[in-house]
Amino acid sequence: MHPEYETLRLDEPVPHVTVITMNRPHVLNALNTQMMAELRDCFASYYVDQGETRCLVLTGSGEKGFCAGADLKERNGMSDEVWRRQHAIIEQAIRAIMDCPIPIIAAVNGAAYAGGCELALACDFIYAVPHARFAQTEVALGIIPGAMGTQNLPRAIGIRRAKEVILTATPFTAEEAFSWGLVNKLVPADRLMTEVLETAGRIAANAPIAVRQAKRALDKSQDLDRANGYSFEIEAYNRTIDTEDRREGILAFNEKRKPVFKGR
Repeated sequence: MHPEYETLRLDEPVPHVTVITMNRPHVLNALNTQMMAELRDCFASYYVDQGETRCLVLTGSGEKGFCAGADLKERNGMSDEVWRRQHAIIEQAIRAIMDCPIPIIAAVNGAAYAGGCELALACDFIYAVPHARFAQTEVALGIIPGAMGTQNLPRAIGIRRAKEVILTATPFTAEEAFSWGLVNKLVPADRLMTEVLETAGRIAANAPIAVRQAKRALDKSQDLDRANGYSFEIEAYNRTIDTEDRREGILAFNEKRKPVFKGR
């Protein structure tokens, strides 16, 4: 059983795959304090216990917005002290997403602005609808990206393009996001969740321990030089050797059947 949240909806449409839907469609799923806290708590729970979940999907409710960023109506008139306390919550949420051992696919169903763009960037990869739009608009509001935007965006599209996007605060299209390498695949709106779940299902069909260790090693490739990255890879590889799944994978190959992985 998934916990009950006020601003999130959790579903398991296919085995071992959980869809986390940001559920404030009347404000394009803008991040209020409650949603920030619930995103933090939700993703942190998977760090502690993955259970039977092997892949996560993050999406937004409705057809117009993935997430419009922070709820600026809630922030109107907010004191500096309260603003800092609120921002500490989204900092924790982003860290929980980035630290999540389970692969996360962002299904961007509409506008992904400011913090919404940063949420998508914090996921492992992105599928988006053609009408989606992306932006880091923070400097137009007197702040800067504060949810890993200055770190994840240049890793996705390159430093020079990221500077242009962030310093001009200019929105860009899904087609541009795809051509720049931010989005992995553009999918018609009526097919988005079908294709995302097909990909999630393929991930979930693989050995869970191996998938989690591969994700960790891939993440380190962005932070370490190649020699140290390879040392990390070998440590991650060694953690798969004594698993039941490793033995099952080789046995199934030789018996010409699909493996049955149990995450052990």
